[in-house]
Amino acid sequence: MPRRWRDRVAVTRYMAVQALPTLLEPVTERELTERLRELAHDPVGVRRAMVDHGLVKRTRDGAEYWRTERTEYDG
Repeated sequence: MPRRWRDRVAVTRYMAVQALPTLLEPVTERELTERLRELAHDPVGVRRAMVDHGLVKRTRDGAEYWRTERTEYDG
């Protein structure tokens, strides 16, 4: 992940679209981690960043994740 905040947000937004291409489609924690593993060396850190930036929501127990925000990287 980049050091600059602005760059980090841009990368996180891009990865959210790549890993979760359909808005509001729930996936399991394991599935999301596997998708992110193909994109990043630290898939858990990226998953956490997506939640922290408000791009992805999760169930209270962390079992399912879904993307809630449209980005400039959507088709």
